[in-house]
Amino acid sequence: MSTGPPPPVGVLVMAHGTPARAEDLESFYTRIRRGSPPSPAQLSDLRARYRRIGGVSPLAQRTRAQVDGLAALLEAAAPGRYRVAFGAKHTAPFVEEAATELADAGCARVIGLVLTPHASSLGSGEYLARAADTLGAHPRHPVFHPIARWYDAPGFAALVASRVTETLRTLPAEAGGRAAVVFTAHSLPERAVAAGDRYVVEMRASSALVATEAGLDPSRWHVAWQSAGRTPEPWIGPALLEVVCQLAREGASAVVVCPIGFVSDHLEVLYDLDVEARQAAGDAGIAFARTASLNDDPAFLAVLAGVVRSVDLGPV
Repeated sequence: MSTGPPPPVGVLVMAHGTPARAEDLESFYTRIRRGSPPSPAQLSDLRARYRRIGGVSPLAQRTRAQVDGLAALLEAAAPGRYRVAFGAKHTAPFVEEAATELADAGCARVIGLVLTPHASSLGSGEYLARAADTLGAHPRHPVFHPIARWYDAPGFAALVASRVTETLRTLPAEAGGRAAVVFTAHSLPERAVAAGDRYVVEMRASSALVATEAGLDPSRWHVAWQSAGRTPEPWIGPALLEVVCQLAREGASAVVVCPIGFVSDHLEVLYDLDVEARQAAGDAGIAFARTASLNDDPAFLAVLAGVVRSVDLGPV
C-alpha cells in the first residue's frame, strides 16, 4: 500500500527586512528601536540618507531574488523535496508567519537559514530563536534545524576573495601597490561581546579566510566595523571611517572596502560605504573602491544551496 510522497523539508530563509515606501520609514525604525520612535532630527537624517540612495532600499527586491534563486536551485537538485519560505525580522512577512506557513504545509523538519554569514546573539540568534519558538508552539511540532553560521561554507571565501581581487584590479596602477583592504561588518554593542558573543571572532576568521584565498599579505588587510547604532552604549570598533583616515596617515594610496558581513545592496552598503566612506577616503586624499555585493549571483546562491543540503539529514 502506497504511503504517498514524504513530507517536504521546509527551508525558512530569514533576513532583516526594509521599508517598502518612504512613508514607512518612521514606523520601521520605531520597530527596530524596540518601540522607541526616532527623534525628529534622527528621522530627518534617515530620510536624507534614503534619498541619497534613491528613496527606498533595494534590499526587499534583492532578498526576494535570493530566496527565489535558492528555491530554484534546491528544486533542481531534488524535485519536490524542499519547500522554501521567507520571513523578515522587521517587516511582513515576519519570521513567525513564514515558520507557520511551513508547519501548516506539513513540513516535518524545517531548516533555518539567516542571510548573514556570522552568528550573533543580537543578529542571527534572534531570528533563529523566533523561528524555534513559533515552530515549537505549532500543533505539528516540526523539528527545527537552525544554521547558526555559514561563513566557512565551501566556496564562500573563494567567492568573496574573487571580488576583492577584481576590485583591486580596478584601481589606478599608481594606487594599487599601496592599497589596503578593509573587511567590514555591522557593529554590535560591546555588552554582547562581553557576554560571550563570538560574532567578532567569526568575522575576523572569515576575513582571514578571504584574505588567504586572495593572497593578501597580512600587513595589507584590516578589520573594521560600520553602521553602529545611535545609542548611548559603546559599540565595538574600530569604526571604518577612523580606519580609513588612519590608513591614509600611514601611507596607503587607496582603500578597498569589502562588506563581508552583508550579502545584499542596502542602506548600510549604498550609503554608509558608497557615500560616507568614499567621502572620508576622498577627504583623506586616497582612492576608494568597494567590492560588489553578492546579491543573487548564481555562485553565491549555489553556496547557500550547499549549506542547506549539508544540513538536510535525509528522509524524515
